[in-house]
Amino acid sequence: MDTKKKSSFSGSIGFVLSAAGSAVGVGNIWRFPYLAAKDGGGLFLIIYLLLVLTFGFTLLTTDVAIGRKTKQNALKAFGVINRKWKFLGYLTFLVPALIMTYYSVIGGWVTKYIVTYLTARGADAARDGYFTAFITSKVSPIFFMLAFLAATAFIVYRGVEKGIEKFSKIIMPGLIFMIVGIALFSLTLKYTDADGVIRTGLQGLGVYIIPNLDGITGKRFLEILLDAMSQLFFSLSVSMGIMITYGSYVKKDVDLNRSLSQIEFFDTGVAFLAGMMIIPAVFVFSGTEGMASGPSLMFVSLPKVFDAMGRAGSLIGLVFFIMVAFAALTSCISIMETLVANCMELFHTSRQKMSLIIGLIFAGAAAVICMGYNLLYFELPLPNGQTAQLLDLMDYISNSFLMPFISLLTCIFVGWVIGPSWIDEEMELNGTVFKRKKMYAFMIRYVTPVMMTVLFLQSAGIFTVIRGLFG
Repeated sequence: MDTKKKSSFSGSIGFVLSAAGSAVGVGNIWRFPYLAAKDGGGLFLIIYLLLVLTFGFTLLTTDVAIGRKTKQNALKAFGVINRKWKFLGYLTFLVPALIMTYYSVIGGWVTKYIVTYLTARGADAARDGYFTAFITSKVSPIFFMLAFLAATAFIVYRGVEKGIEKFSKIIMPGLIFMIVGIALFSLTLKYTDADGVIRTGLQGLGVYIIPNLDGITGKRFLEILLDAMSQLFFSLSVSMGIMITYGSYVKKDVDLNRSLSQIEFFDTGVAFLAGMMIIPAVFVFSGTEGMASGPSLMFVSLPKVFDAMGRAGSLIGLVFFIMVAFAALTSCISIMETLVANCMELFHTSRQKMSLIIGLIFAGAAAVICMGYNLLYFELPLPNGQTAQLLDLMDYISNSFLMPFISLLTCIFVGWVIGPSWIDEEMELNGTVFKRKKMYAFMIRYVTPVMMTVLFLQSAGIFTVIRGLFG
């Protein structure tokens, strides 16, 4: 049997929408708005945009170019280039394997809320304790997780062009349409609190986009910079093998320069619209105090906002969670595709068989993660000072530890072992001009490794440990 994968995207649009679908995930919706609200509004937006155009472009270009030039998945790509660096492929493979254990769990939570709003029980979702009661129950979270995972596995089962690309071409325009619609609606909101204070969506927009420099010191600026940098990993799907895998499906006649710019635009645009959708709405009904991070924002704060909207809130809530489900599904598909594609070559078997096997394995793993909120509940102190249960632990290892570390090693490998010209050749295929060639070489060799080292030490909690040792 020929184990080499010949699947490919039909063209540039299929690649861009699929890659953008991978990049646009739950992190854009529950993490980006929170960071923007916490880190000076427009100041964070400016810093994030500059990082996307420099660091993000560097990491994204590296992954996609490696994938297309080697025509290999992450597991083998680094070893094909240099056998001594084969280990980096295995490290990269670990990231989607860890993320897959819990991403479908979050997808199941979103699916549950879709059903809640479909059955006209939005007021129940706004009650204190509703979300906690759901995730701590023993059966319901597993049921909804399996439904979400089954949809993911079915699309991956169908393949690259007929499954992933076809789904992305349908879903991504719809996703963007819904985000724009809710964002515009948020700007029309108006609310008078018990003290007679009037808050409007346009005021909330000001909180979001106007730079707030109050209390900005050198240390605080560095914190904002590192927050924006860590968000890049959530947003662009870099350093987890996904973009290497998707790059291996890109045909040689596709202009990578243009495609990568379009992915940057899509991902950054959706992240910005997510903030424009959420921050004004939360500000109107809860003020700046209502902006929480992570699941608390999406499953606790926002249902209260939708309930406060009155009759329109139920419809807006339903559309919102369908939109989130689309974002979660496109990301989960890319994670599972990376695992399936690697294992197809590793075990010399078909896509259909491996999709079923991977689906079953991670159904079991995700069920264990679900039980981390009831039967297997524990609290583990992390090096960064936070406490974690099973889902948080998997997220910490993959996103806070492995991804910055893999990015650092990748920069060293490309910048100093094979050289930036190796990437330049792929970017300039078919006579296209790599317009950001000089910037890329400087970033990959000097700037990005330093920043990845700082981010790794910070996100892995090394700085916290050092401060604890030396008082």
